[in-house]
Amino acid sequence: MRTIWLASYPKSGNTWMRVLLANLAADGEGAVDINNLVLRGGIASAREPFDQLTLLDSGLLTLEEIDALRPDVYEALLGNPCDDDGAPPAGGPVRFVKAHDAYAHLPSGEPLLAGARAAGGAIVIVRDPRAVAPSLAHHSHIGLDEAIDFMGDPGAAFCGKRDRQHRQLRQRLRDWSGHVESWLDQTDVPVHLVRYEDLKADPVATLSAALAFMEIDASGAAIERAVRLSAFDNLAAQERESGFREAPLLRRFFRRGESEAWRDELDPTQVARIQRDHGLVMGRLGYRPAHASHLVFAG
Repeated sequence: MRTIWLASYPKSGNTWMRVLLANLAADGEGAVDINNLVLRGGIASAREPFDQLTLLDSGLLTLEEIDALRPDVYEALLGNPCDDDGAPPAGGPVRFVKAHDAYAHLPSGEPLLAGARAAGGAIVIVRDPRAVAPSLAHHSHIGLDEAIDFMGDPGAAFCGKRDRQHRQLRQRLRDWSGHVESWLDQTDVPVHLVRYEDLKADPVATLSAALAFMEIDASGAAIERAVRLSAFDNLAAQERESGFREAPLLRRFFRRGESEAWRDELDPTQVARIQRDHGLVMGRLGYRPAHASHLVFAG
């Protein structure tokens, strides 16, 4: 079975992509349960598989000791098979694994995520950082300025505090720009870029292109069905009725789901900070800078 990373900076649309793929694979007529997105691979930072495979209690290891073992764990868990010529096989079933880690390397030079030993490629999902900031602030229970600071911190990480045991393994994110570039510029595995805004504007075409990259055959009708069942309103309704296990405490996960909502959530100074910190990579991805006169601040 081939493995594909679903890689993204947090709050960039990874969950939506997972839902789309789950609905595409589902046999029933209704939408998949958002609390049961069975895509075979889980998330790269899951602690339990690490402990089970290494026969070690990760809570007794340092963050660096865990990182040193992660490449071998991914190779054993995900086991990207190769043909006789050493190339990953085309077609066949695919295992999708969510990853928020930047594409990092250990001091030895080995890729943290094991490179081609673990996966045959990656779908890299990006979102305008001006839209990421309000969503990250909401999810993490922090202010907008704090979220913008976090996104500009090259040492930023999830689950990286040393005075407690987090539910997940540490995920070194870098700053937003560094995270995006780490995935797009690495050469260990091929990547396909998906912009959240394109997925929102034309989900059928954007999902179709991602499936073509992964060499997954799907009919136009099946793709349209997956898109319809994965509509934001449907996901938000599911969360209202049954909750969502990935939601932050006392807050909704599916918040607004819009591409341009940042225009009435950020003030001009906050927009300018994000554009100053990440302007080069924003330009690379086609995100045009906004001027203060074009903003409507609701605060």
